[in-house]
Amino acid sequence: MTGRSIFALMLALAASSLATPPASAADGDPAAGKALFERTCENCHAVVIGVNKVGPSLWNVLDRKPAAVPDFAYSEAMKANKQPWTVAALDAYLADPRGDVHGVKMFFKGLPNPADRANVIAYLERLK
Repeated sequence: MTGRSIFALMLALAASSLATPPASAADGDPAAGKALFERTCENCHAVVIGVNKVGPSLWNVLDRKPAAVPDFAYSEAMKANKQPWTVAALDAYLADPRGDVHGVKMFFKGLPNPADRANVIAYLERLK
């Protein structure tokens, strides 16, 4: 290896160690997630079946296909999103909704703190 390639490898390793790990619902606190959801998300999203607000109901959202709630007017970007709402997909979306799915209608800037995302996801995971 040349000095330049070793430096590039070291730089890549350093950058990866600084990356924020994805949220894990197993690491989250559902009670803290519920409190955060009520403060941050509940104005736009309901957590009961069949109740849509500005955003769709998030009842049973984990492993659900995007744009699957009946009678909700989804953006074309969300309709085109085919990835199910796994823990990893929700984590990426909640970190930066408009950056993760370009063209969505949701104007929420996201939850930058991985612990907050893990807590909200742990709460959402219990809504079944």
